[in-house]
Amino acid sequence: MRFTDRSRRLAGRAFGRAPRDDEPESAGSRGVRFPVTGRRLELRPFSLDDVPAIHRVYSDPEVMRWVGHGAVGSQAATESILRQYMAHQRLHGFAFWAVTDRETGEVVGDAGLARTVDGEIEMGYTLARDRWGVGLGTETAALCLKAGRSIGVERLRALVEEPNVASRHVLEKLGFEQDGVTLAFGRPHLVYRLTL
Repeated sequence: MRFTDRSRRLAGRAFGRAPRDDEPESAGSRGVRFPVTGRRLELRPFSLDDVPAIHRVYSDPEVMRWVGHGAVGSQAATESILRQYMAHQRLHGFAFWAVTDRETGEVVGDAGLARTVDGEIEMGYTLARDRWGVGLGTETAALCLKAGRSIGVERLRALVEEPNVASRHVLEKLGFEQDGVTLAFGRPHLVYRLTL
């Protein structure tokens, strides 16, 4: 499950001194306070040191079959994505973050919130294939809700393709309700919404 538009989600203006692109958002900055901790996982801002680990996730065609335009072809493209996430964090106080295993510290995916061009806040997540089937999707999405509530987000949207039953189940388990259909990446997606 992923938000709909990487290239347009950076709408907005920064204020004050913006950190360099390779400088992660600190716990003391505006927005979500890190880490956001669950039982097995933790959310934290990405840094460019995470490129190799998250590229292993983003380059897996099976993992990325429901995400945007599919598998990411190079580490340079993955680095560009992480730079966009860091810029979004600086602009809005939230973004897509690294999902890490609390026990090992390993980056096992991404998850987070993105402001869409129409002003909504969209939630999404991507997990490494070896982490599927053990409830981590639900834990990851619940951490996104926790992060959103912590900064006063009132309503979330999530998009999922109809055949992606696992992600639909996660959303419904967390209280999201289906609210129509939209076209994203040239494919129909179910729209889910949740009032926090």
